[in-house]
Amino acid sequence: MKAYALTDIGKTRKVNQDAQFASTEPVGELSNLFVVADGMGGHQAGDFASRYLIEHMPEYIKESGENEPVAALRKGIEAVNQELYTLSCEREELAGMGTTLVAASIQGNTLYVANVGDSRLYRIERSGIHQITRDHSYVEAMVSLGQMSRGSREYETKKNIITRAVGIGGHVEPDFFEVSLNPGDYILLCSDGLTNMVDNSAIYRMVLLPGTLDTKARALTALANQNGGKDNIAVILIDPQIKEVRES
Repeated sequence: MKAYALTDIGKTRKVNQDAQFASTEPVGELSNLFVVADGMGGHQAGDFASRYLIEHMPEYIKESGENEPVAALRKGIEAVNQELYTLSCEREELAGMGTTLVAASIQGNTLYVANVGDSRLYRIERSGIHQITRDHSYVEAMVSLGQMSRGSREYETKKNIITRAVGIGGHVEPDFFEVSLNPGDYILLCSDGLTNMVDNSAIYRMVLLPGTLDTKARALTALANQNGGKDNIAVILIDPQIKEVRES
């Protein structure tokens, strides 16, 4: 397995509130761990929330002792959520802070994913690009109710309003996904600083181009900045290197 992670401040923000963690080595009972967080709640508060999550979630996963991936991810998320919420109540400068989260761990040929907010995970294969996570956003809620069209002007102007985040309350409800991986698949975790600037078809083409993971990740970030760079950008690109299963 190979992975490459980076963040970029973008072209308009003064502070980078995106953060990421990427380990192809074991984290507790998990064989590997990848996390992207996009902070919210003022410059200092948003930056604090995303970095706190990135720094502490791996430790909470280790302390949990859980060997079942969903249980381990859930314990880590719940622990960080409670810590962030407590800090936001105790420290005035951190009031109202929160952060998105998308986390993944690959065990054998199976990908386990958790998300809160609108940071995303994609599976990219030869046949296409597939968004695995579901955005916890106002516009996606309206789309599901049939009250808004995806891509409409209202959708575009309100898509930054999220309906779930880590640290904004005493309880957090992540979504979990389990995906079987095939040889040749790539996994992309990213913040909306990438997906708001680069469409899925461009992401698909760039990831499948020849080259190293760092070249591809840097190219995605450069394209987001070329298209406006209106937000911080976080990218983790993973090549799980799934092997063909040969029948005997």
